[in-house]
Amino acid sequence: MTALDEAVRVLRAGGLVAFPTETVYGLGADASNPEAVKGIFAAKGRPAGHPLIVHLASEDQLSSWARDTPPSALQLARAFWPGPMTLILKRAQGVIDEVTGGQNSVGLRIPSHPMARDLLAAFGGGVAAPSANRFGRISPTTAEHVRTELGDRVDLILDGGACDVGIESTIVDLSSGVPVLLRPGHISIRQLESVLGQPVGRASQASPRASGTLEAHYAPSKPLLLVEPARLKATIAEQSRAGVVAVLSPQSPFTDVVVAIWRQAPASSEDYAHDLYAALRELDASACTTIIVEAPPESGQWMAVRDRLQRSAAGSQTHAT
Repeated sequence: MTALDEAVRVLRAGGLVAFPTETVYGLGADASNPEAVKGIFAAKGRPAGHPLIVHLASEDQLSSWARDTPPSALQLARAFWPGPMTLILKRAQGVIDEVTGGQNSVGLRIPSHPMARDLLAAFGGGVAAPSANRFGRISPTTAEHVRTELGDRVDLILDGGACDVGIESTIVDLSSGVPVLLRPGHISIRQLESVLGQPVGRASQASPRASGTLEAHYAPSKPLLLVEPARLKATIAEQSRAGVVAVLSPQSPFTDVVVAIWRQAPASSEDYAHDLYAALRELDASACTTIIVEAPPESGQWMAVRDRLQRSAAGSQTHAT
C-alpha cells in the first residue's frame, strides 16, 4: 500500500492526515464526518465554532458544498484555482456545522500542490484542513514542522517537501455577492480586482468569521516585537540589556549594537513570505529571550507578510501573559 493509499484509508476511517499544500501543511479530515472534524479541533486545541476551509479536487465539486454561487466566484475560481485562494460562499444543504462554525457560509479552495491534488482526487470528497499546528502557533511549511508540533496527534503525515508559497491562502468572501477580502495572501487585491473588474472591500464586523483572521495568531512561544525600521537599532539596544535578542531583518547586521542572533530576511515580498515561518521557528528554538522583527513596508505587495507579522506579534504577547 502506498502512502497515498494509506492516507485515503485513514481519512475514510475518520482519522487525521497532515498533507502539504502550496501554502502551508494542512491537518485534514473528512469534511462530511462530524466526529472526524471534531478530531481536528482536539488535535490543535482549536476553539469550537472556529470555521475550517474545505479542500476540493475540482471545480465540479462546488455545487456539493456551495449554493447560489455568484458569477464573480466562478471568475475568481477560473483565474486562480488550483492555487492559494479560498472563497467564502453560501453553504449548501448538508454541509455540517462543525466545518462552518454554525455560519451560513463555507470556505472552499482547490490547492495546487501535486500531492494534495492526488490525495483529494483519490479521496473523492471534501477535506477540511486548517494549518497542521497547535492553535495560534506558527504554521508549518515542512513535514518536520508538523511532527514537532503535533507528534502522535496525527494519524499520518504525507511529506511533500517545503511549501512553495509559505503563507496561508488569500480569503475572499462572496457569500453576499459583493467581494470582500478577509485575509490577504499570495494573490493580491490588485490581482483580484483585475479579474473582477470591480473594487474588493475590506472585512468588517458584518463579515463571516474565517480561518486565520483572529487578531492574535501565527505566534512563536517567545515574545515577538514588530518594530518599524527607524526604531530597530534603539529597540535592539534596549532589549539586549534585558536578555538575548534574535533579529529578523532584511538589513545586514549592525556593528554598533550587540545581537546574539541575526537572521537576514529576503528583500522581495514573495521570498520573505516563503521563508517567514521557517525563520520564526528557527529563532523561536534558539537561546533568545526576545525576537525582534523589522516591520516590512506598508505597500500592497507586502500586505500579507505584514498581516502575519502583526498577528504573530499580538499572539506572542498573548501567550507570554
